[in-house]
Amino acid sequence: MMLDATRPTHAPADHPALPRSRVGILVANLGTPDGTDYRSMRRYLSEFLSDRRVVDANPLIWQPILQGIILSTRPQKSGAAYRSIWNEELNESPLRTITRQQADALRARFAAEYGDGVQVEFCMRYGNPSTKSVVQRMVENGCRKILFFPLYPHYAGATSATANDAFFKALGQEKWQPTARVVDPYFDRPDYIEALANSIRRAHPTPESRPEVLVCSYHGLPKRYLLEGDPYHCQCQKTTRLLREALGWEETRVVNTFQSVFGREEWLKPYTVEEVARLAKEEGVRNISVCAPAFSSDCIETLEEINEEIRESFEHAGGETFTYIPCLNDHPEHIDMLERVIRENLSGWI
Repeated sequence: MMLDATRPTHAPADHPALPRSRVGILVANLGTPDGTDYRSMRRYLSEFLSDRRVVDANPLIWQPILQGIILSTRPQKSGAAYRSIWNEELNESPLRTITRQQADALRARFAAEYGDGVQVEFCMRYGNPSTKSVVQRMVENGCRKILFFPLYPHYAGATSATANDAFFKALGQEKWQPTARVVDPYFDRPDYIEALANSIRRAHPTPESRPEVLVCSYHGLPKRYLLEGDPYHCQCQKTTRLLREALGWEETRVVNTFQSVFGREEWLKPYTVEEVARLAKEEGVRNISVCAPAFSSDCIETLEEINEEIRESFEHAGGETFTYIPCLNDHPEHIDMLERVIRENLSGWI
């Protein structure tokens, strides 16, 4: 439904009503199933794992494997993992809850200054609300300019690029296509690094409370992607270095790892689940903290994989104290940083 639509001045009587022109801000996250049941999980996983940016195997070979073997069993396993973290009150995943909270916080800030002249929405690359449906609604509401903001600090083909793909595909289906801009990755922005550093300081406010090792765990990618030119690995390394320098910690106390390995080929190393066990077994580390700088919002990979599977690997290997440091989520300092990024990218529009 169009907001405050009116017929243009001097237009003929049969001219369709048009909404007042607005600027749109669309923040995007990875995605979420609609439920934890088999059908919801299968639908979500099929969309996710059919994306050639995520799994670039030949579809003639991959799809029979995916639709047959993998989607016969994986939905049950993934559904159980999601149930362990599910937001029962709102009947949705934490990722959807947190992304909505981020969008709500940003919307309130821009509404205070621009009223309804700036429309802030959120979408998911996979699942709902879909990028297509939200773009369509924003265009109907008069967004003649849209700033698209994938909430990934680091660029990767499997995250930023595929989010952009979905956005541009949605634009391609509009009769009257709005002007569009896309926000750059922000992995080395000083205010992003400082927000990360402050999240570590909040978890460990005194020198005595600091862990022996801080593990910066990033979502993994096949190593082949790095060799083919994807900058993700290098950007992750830089974030960790800048974070360590901001904290003023020794180099040996902060390590860089990668999680969520899928399939048989080699992925970026070291693997988090193996590295935390190695730290405990081989180096006698008993106290670690883990943060996830590549995630703007807590999700299945942080709340279940890190805080359950990776924690278990460390403790099973002899580790004693495991602290998971939450993502920046809707912390005011994070919203401040996101707002600054948005305002910089809206230059000339508002």
